[in-house]
Amino acid sequence: MPKSKIEKRLTRQLAGKHEKNAAEMAHSLLVKNAIIKPNGDLTAKGIKRNAMTPSERAKDRAAKSSEGKHKPSEYVYNINTNRAKLK
Repeated sequence: MPKSKIEKRLTRQLAGKHEKNAAEMAHSLLVKNAIIKPNGDLTAKGIKRNAMTPSERAKDRAAKSSEGKHKPSEYVYNINTNRAKLK
């Protein structure tokens, strides 16, 4: 099953946290969040997220959690934590 960039990255992140079965966990999380289908193919949402850089995804997550109060462009990305915070 070919892996997308987003699945490879999540697998590496989980493995870096010493999670057992990181690849299985990454796959199941992405299926649960409708990023990929159970067979590994990207969904429409997955195609969009896979095309984003990690920075863009972090800023998008942060903007979404602000419930529309802030735009992704109002955030700055921290590469060490993979998180975005307001400028």
